[in-house]
Amino acid sequence: MKTYLVTGGAGFIGSNFILYMLEKYNDVKLVNLDKLTYAGNLENLKSVENHPNYVFVQGDICDRAAVEALFKQYDFDYVVNFAAESHVDRSISDPEIFVKTNVLGTVNLLNIAKNAWQTGDDTYNEGAKYLQVASDEVDGALGETGFFMETTPLDPHSPYSSSKASADLFVKAYGDTYKFPVNITRCSNNYGPYQFPKKLIPLMIHNTLGHKELPIYGDGMQIRDWLYVEDHCKAIDMVVRDGKLGEVYNVGGHNERPNIFIVKTIIDYVKNNVDGEVGEHMMKYVADRKGHDRRYGIDPEKIKNDLGWYPETAFEVGIVKTIQWYLDHEEWMNRVTSGAYQEYYEKMYADR
Repeated sequence: MKTYLVTGGAGFIGSNFILYMLEKYNDVKLVNLDKLTYAGNLENLKSVENHPNYVFVQGDICDRAAVEALFKQYDFDYVVNFAAESHVDRSISDPEIFVKTNVLGTVNLLNIAKNAWQTGDDTYNEGAKYLQVASDEVDGALGETGFFMETTPLDPHSPYSSSKASADLFVKAYGDTYKFPVNITRCSNNYGPYQFPKKLIPLMIHNTLGHKELPIYGDGMQIRDWLYVEDHCKAIDMVVRDGKLGEVYNVGGHNERPNIFIVKTIIDYVKNNVDGEVGEHMMKYVADRKGHDRRYGIDPEKIKNDLGWYPETAFEVGIVKTIQWYLDHEEWMNRVTSGAYQEYYEKMYADR
């Protein structure tokens, strides 16, 4: 049985990864270390909270003693680091916390894993691996043509993306300097179930249902490459198991859409299937975000050629599945938005 330390596993992508792995495999153990900040939600994992191959630990990746204790207790084979402050607007107003979690937290994990797995000079436990889940935002912005590749020079434009770029460089440095077994995956914008309701897609769904304004940055023509979260989880699984050590793999959906297109798609679906009073009159253009990149697009050919991964979910299918999931889980959205779930789970785990 392989044992994974999954950090930030109560977040959007992390929780989807845990659900995916427990459904696919019966010979893995997943230990989820999550601080439960604003985007960490244990309701995402309610269906597996008593699964025999799953353990939740509330804690901070910056806490050296706590992470070292987990390594001694579980003797991890893999670390998959999802833990990160990821809200760009928050990074603009409070950059320091992004440096602490995204940079210092990553270095702490690297040091502890290195010490736990090292068997000699530049040698480590056979098969052990540290995977850093990164973002295409570290590459900056694209013009009207071209794509981000693994060789694209890093050019972050926000405190968030700068902190993620710094973390990537530390991971690379540990691979180069210490021959530490690492991979980095850089994904495009994910969408799907369990995303924090302040992000674009769930926010627009939540606001349409509540007949609230739909805020759109600038002219809404910022283009993102949308990747269905389950496809991303499959890619991470493949890289952990078969990725060539030291390599970076871009994970993208080849589904580029402007933000305004996403918003109008949600409006149309809700109007035609739920509430005929919803419409484009609810859209409100607001001042653009500082340092807002215009276009992202990923070339995923390397991971396709090396590992056989490809995005299986067409955007037209994935967006309908996603909207319908949030419509079916409106109570979940309301609880997450209000933070009502946090007190319950904090008490439950404090009593254990």
